[in-house]
Amino acid sequence: MILHEPGPLLLTLLLAASTTVILLVLGTPLAWWLTVTRSRLKPVVEAVTALPLVLPPTVLGFYLLVVMSPASPVGKLWVEATGEALTFSFSGLVAASVVYSLPFMVQPLASAFKTVGRAPMEAAASLRASPLNAFFTVAVPLSAQGFLTAVVLTFAHTVGEFGVVLMVGGNIPGRTKVVSIAVYEHVETLRYAEAHALSAGLALFAFCVLSIVYSFNRGFSVHVR
Repeated sequence: MILHEPGPLLLTLLLAASTTVILLVLGTPLAWWLTVTRSRLKPVVEAVTALPLVLPPTVLGFYLLVVMSPASPVGKLWVEATGEALTFSFSGLVAASVVYSLPFMVQPLASAFKTVGRAPMEAAASLRASPLNAFFTVAVPLSAQGFLTAVVLTFAHTVGEFGVVLMVGGNIPGRTKVVSIAVYEHVETLRYAEAHALSAGLALFAFCVLSIVYSFNRGFSVHVR
């Protein structure tokens, strides 16, 4: 039986889902640390976290390409461990997307944790709850709005990536050719009908995502009142 390579849409959804799950695991403790820490390193970590928001995607993609290259220590270690290079691979796209979408996960979570404040956590501690237990039973439920916003924005932002994924992954069908790259290819080859169909789909998706986020936030605010 011949297994067909995943198309740009499926590959994009897989990339967005993988990136979102990884960032949810990594970004949650980072956002919490940024909320509660008094370390002098906090401004530095905040700046590094927000860097993808201000760096041109091609610049970030170039440096990620250098870091992931088989000639670099990171790239060489990955090749030795997996037998394939990070560059121009789906794994490389995931790694690059995790870096590029980091602020879209961390910043909404940090804002939500800050809104929770110290009082609920102190109350949980007075009832002999451990810090970890208090985090999962108090901070996380009270930050549900922030978690939804972070997850939705991270997923949507990854779906719309272009510069970073082009630099790191190129345009390999079935491996790195996501929807945004497919749109670019269609325009380059003057296939405007296909480009329009994909672009319209992405625009509609972005509109629906933002509508869901704003509707949920409005409903949550009314419920709290």
